[in-house]
Formats: sequence, structure tokens, C-alpha cells
Amino acid sequence: MTNLTLAGEDRKLPIARRAYYEVVRQKAIFALSEQVRSYPNQSLASHVLGFTAVLENKQPDEPAIRDIVGKAGIEQSFNAKLAGMRGWRLTETDGREREVVALRAKDVEAEDGLNVVLTLDSVIQHIVETALADALGKYSPLNISGIVVRPATGEILAMATLPDFNPNEMTRVSIDSLLNKTISLVAEPGSTFKIVVVSAALNEGLIRLTDLFDCEHGAWYYGGRRLRDHEPYGILSAEQIITKSSNIGAAKIGLRLGEDRLAEYIHKFGFGQNTGLPLPAEVHGLVHPVKDWKKVSLAQIPMGQGIAVTRLQMIMAMSAIANKGTLMRPMLVNRLEDRDGRAKVRYSPQSVRQVISESTVRQMVQALKTVVTPEGTAAKAALEHYTVAGKTGTAQKIENGVYVNKYFSSFIGFFPADDPKLCISITLDDPKQGHYGGLVAGPVFKQIAEAAANYLNIRPEESDEPSPRAAPIAASFDPPPLKTDTARSQ
Repeated sequence: MTNLTLAGEDRKLPIARRAYYEVVRQKAIFALSEQVRSYPNQSLASHVLGFTAVLENKQPDEPAIRDIVGKAGIEQSFNAKLAGMRGWRLTETDGREREVVALRAKDVEAEDGLNVVLTLDSVIQHIVETALADALGKYSPLNISGIVVRPATGEILAMATLPDFNPNEMTRVSIDSLLNKTISLVAEPGSTFKIVVVSAALNEGLIRLTDLFDCEHGAWYYGGRRLRDHEPYGILSAEQIITKSSNIGAAKIGLRLGEDRLAEYIHKFGFGQNTGLPLPAEVHGLVHPVKDWKKVSLAQIPMGQGIAVTRLQMIMAMSAIANKGTLMRPMLVNRLEDRDGRAKVRYSPQSVRQVISESTVRQMVQALKTVVTPEGTAAKAALEHYTVAGKTGTAQKIENGVYVNKYFSSFIGFFPADDPKLCISITLDDPKQGHYGGLVAGPVFKQIAEAAANYLNIRPEESDEPSPRAAPIAASFDPPPLKTDTARSQ
């Protein structure tokens, strides 16, 4: 086309117009750098994968160069590894802008980007997202999330939040659905946080599971505030405080532990700090220094008030108990591969610290097993062929500094309890049909656990005891968090 000449009627055009057409003709054919990123699995794991945008880099008198740039998730964190490198030459040209090859000084070949291989299992991810979709329709929460972790390694096998988005259709996505709420949203954890104070007190030798505490028949004044339980519990053992999820019992254990040691274990379990997950926009939560605590803080924090955590932090803390007391760094990337499948970089599990001793772990597991029995708060989370250890949470939400009748409902559990293979967390934000963690999050845990165990071929436990699955539904509830007479700003 560049070799054609103007002829016929075109030759009668004004000289200026003919000159313009000549330039257009010379520039009519050119190379354009064009890349496309597609997501064949649509919205599957969209919050982990993230999405991309096209960045156009145009120089004067040069064709535009379009680059794919990661804007969220793994796409953003590993953008440089995924993008590769453009080739380039340093050379000279003659008067007609033709390269003089003999004078070429540098010739750098282009390099393909690497492939990022995740720890996510697409089957388990699909199992989780399917169960979350069912619960979204049944309980109508604002959002719902699920995480599946291997406690021994910290590998994340699934991480999902609904509503999600389709990265192939970013023009139709709402801003709120882009937020990965497992790492970017903080909230008071509620009763799931009782695992911290009880395990800390056991580890320090300050209590035994058989020690008795007066739960004041459901109402107790401390620090000028009235603390309440959902039920008028009287004398409960430390184990029963976990079983029944007593706020007052947890508060009294917190008082025995003391401010400094409670703060120490909050840090040891990983709260108030990033987990190290290779995803952008992770927040570290809210943990006030001890010097800023009020008198009532020592009673409130043990049952999950006055502290804000992410959903990932909470499951990693529970996974530490499942992992013989060792806190692991959450692992999301397994390796980086070249186009031929050769591993260029491999990532290994990393332990952060030993939080509690193995003897303390055995006591905690014993107590957490009772939560899914007929006497506990999560009978509907029990499995037929595996013993579950877990904890429910029903945390009141704060709006404009005031507690309102809206809840974060959750259940975190691991199984088989004495040799844990999986730890699963389910959290619902303001469910409309029921709000106790055992009632709304427990069944979702069970649905995911049964399907994942079948897929992974986890060996069923041998037991002569009848399954607790047939527990009466009326026994499955989780007390709401402790309430105070005076609204507390945060």
C-alpha cells in the first residue's frame, strides 16, 4: 500500500490535501502491540486473581504501545513477573531510515512473563463458592466469605467472598464487590476471639479446664459497665465457658490473665499486624496499646469487643491451635513457572512463631470439640465421620460509634480434630434470617467440609460413639456479644 501512487481524480486535489494523503498513506500500515487477558473461569476466585487494565504508552510520531497492568489481587502483586520484558535494539539507520545491521550495538531479546501457580485448589474453590451462594440466597447477608486452610503448612486452598465480580466484564462491576473482605475489612470478632484468652491462660498455667467460674446468672458489673450473657449461666468450668460461649466467664479469665499477658498473646496470635499474604490492600486490624485501654477493656477484649481483626487473621489464629500451637504465614503462591512448565521460583511454608505449647493445644482441642455437641453452640456444624473442633461468633456491629442490632456471624473449625487436615472459616455480614453463628455459619461449614473431605479423600475417623449430628437444633445457638449500658465510640 505504501508503494501506491495517487492517480486519476486524486491528482487534481490541491497540493496541501495531496501532501496530507501522502503522509496518511505512508503511515497506513504499522505494527500495534496488543495484549488481551482473559479469565476462562469467569468469577471463580476473582478476589484472589484480581483484574487488569490497559495502559497506553504513546510517544510522538510513534504507534501506541498497550500494556496489560494488574490492578488488584495476584495480577497486581505479581505484575512485573507476569508481564515479562520487551525486547529492544540500539542501532543506527541510513538516510532512508533503514537499519544498518553492521552498526547494531545492542540487541536484547524479549522475555516471556512467568506463570504464577497458586495454592488454591479450583475444585475446593468451587465447592466454597457454591456453598456461599446457597447461604447468600438463604440468609440474605450483605456479604459472605469462606476460607479453607491447611493448618500444617498455611496453604490457602480456597478464599472467596460474595458478591464477587467477573474480571472479563469490568464495566459492569460495582465498587463494593471489588473489595476482598477477607483481608481488607475489619470488624470485632465476637466469641471466636475467646480462643485467645482461654489458650493464653491455659498456657500460662493460670487455669485448668476444670476450674470453676461464677458467671453471675447472666449479668455482672465491672468497670462501671454491665456485662451480660445470653443465658443466665451460673457456675461453669473453663471448658464449659468455651462450650456455652459465656461472655462473663471469658471476662473473668481475662482478669486472671491480666493486661500485659493478654496483649502479649494477642500479638503472638498475629493480631494487629499483616499476615504477609502476597495480596495488596491487606489491613492489620485495630489493637490498641495497653496504655490506652480502659478498665473495662480487660473484660471486653476476651470475648471479642474493643478489638478489630480481619477474617484471615482469625482463621490463621485458629489454624495455629490446629497446628500444635505454631502460627504459620498464610501461603497463596506455590511457584513461578516459565512457558514450558519449568519452576523458576518455589515457595515453602513458613512458620511465624510458637504461640502455645502442645499440651495447651490438647486442652484447647478438648474444649473446642464440645462446641459441636448437643450442649454446645454449633451442633449444626458437626460431621458424621469426623470430629470437629471449632468456635462460633456472633459479634454486634458498630455504626456511628454505637452498637446496633446487626451482626457478624461466624464459625471457624478444623477436622479431624486430633489430626487436622483442613481449617474452614465462614463469616456472614448482617444475615437477615437468623444471626447466631452456630445457626447460620455452622451449616455452611458442614456443607463445605463434607464435600472437601470427599474430594481430598480424607480418611474417616473410626468411632463407636454415635454421631452428634442428630443433636437437637434448639441447642445450637451462640450468645451475642457482651453489651454495655453506655454506647462506646471507636
